[in-house]
Amino acid sequence: MDSFSKIQMTVLSMFSTNGRGRRREIHFADRVFYYLLKAIGVGILLLCASLIIFLYKAAEPAIAEFGWDFFITNEWDPEAQEYGALAFIWGTVVSSFIALLISVPVSVGAALFLTELSPKWLKAPVGFLVEMLAAIPSVVYGLWGIFLLAPFVRDYIQPILGNGFGFLPFFQGPPLGVGMLTAGIILAIMITPTITAISREVFRSIPDLLREGALALGATRWEMIKVAVLKTGVSGIVGAVILGLGRALGETMAVAMVIGNRAEISLSVFEPAATMASVIANEYAEANDDIDLASLAAVGFALFFVSLIINTIARFIIWRVESKSKG
Repeated sequence: MDSFSKIQMTVLSMFSTNGRGRRREIHFADRVFYYLLKAIGVGILLLCASLIIFLYKAAEPAIAEFGWDFFITNEWDPEAQEYGALAFIWGTVVSSFIALLISVPVSVGAALFLTELSPKWLKAPVGFLVEMLAAIPSVVYGLWGIFLLAPFVRDYIQPILGNGFGFLPFFQGPPLGVGMLTAGIILAIMITPTITAISREVFRSIPDLLREGALALGATRWEMIKVAVLKTGVSGIVGAVILGLGRALGETMAVAMVIGNRAEISLSVFEPAATMASVIANEYAEANDDIDLASLAAVGFALFFVSLIINTIARFIIWRVESKSKG
């Protein structure tokens, strides 16, 4: 073998050795990354399990004292040691539903305007202002709700609804200002930035080819938006609504300041009510004995499972929508 062949073989062996070394390094990094992500996933499951165990242990004295009827009874009288969480579950679900009823059309409409209809010079400032609403602290919303929103609702909105729809049980009673309706409105304002921002990103991700194809087939601007944008992005819109609902279910300070904090169930949205988060915030520091603390922990336990059930239903809806669109 001549000297040139020896040099050539030496260089090839050097490159092949380095390549194997690099492959080993890549494979090692892949394994580390895989196990790191796996540990994070398992850690999230363990965190959820620890929350359930902690809440159940903290609520166990109340459950042992009142049984599972605690979650389907409406009595809440700390002085008489009578506790039931149904009024708070009702207030949480209804106020969140009112918030979605108001916020979803506004949020989706704002997202459509910013992506499909707005002039370029207006997109940035309007988008910035909408996103800034998410940066306002909850207590500031609560103060604004007490001093401005509640009087406005009492003097204008509730009289109009009472005069026009007073034959319905939902709009009966004196205009108090504070109550379920005011809480729903302030929650709607608070979740609008979340739903708007996510819906806007969903609409942006839809290929322009779909829009151009609809227009080329003779669709009007509205028909193009309905078919190519809304129908295509419906699963993303549902996901955005669920994220907004998650904030509405757990919101505390702003709701506690405007809902009236009365543990009663009423069909009228004019009446004061209370939510699970608001009663915990209002009464936890003033709890006198172990049964008070256990009852509030049981309310937190109920809040956790209400949120879990609603999010499970929402994931099922998203799955159904995606399966229909693919089918």
